[in-house]
Amino acid sequence: MILENALLDVLPGREEEFLAAFAEARPLIAAQPGFRSLRLRRCLDEGRDSRFLLQVEWDTLADHTEGFRHSPEYQRWRALLHHFYRPFPEVEHYGEPLLDALGPATPGPATPAPVPPGR
Repeated sequence: MILENALLDVLPGREEEFLAAFAEARPLIAAQPGFRSLRLRRCLDEGRDSRFLLQVEWDTLADHTEGFRHSPEYQRWRALLHHFYRPFPEVEHYGEPLLDALGPATPGPATPAPVPPGR
């Protein structure tokens, strides 16, 4: 699984228009091979209400960079959304989690239970 991450700085005053366009664009990406999920979050920090965090999960990096970005649907996605961004977002891709809330995401060697003193 690959996580695509992008900070979207939307032109101030156009946030609601952006959200409406995003609602129209969402099915374009959701129908792509390798698409798993999408989350769009708005920044809560003071003075940052025009910033959004987009996170998309893909099966593979190529599903995004070669599949979606070279598809006819991407051209429509661009037309709907890209004019809202200033500056244009940097998109980054991340692999499987190295840690999760409970420790290592992948099981390591079993650790023997501690032996009580005097045994």
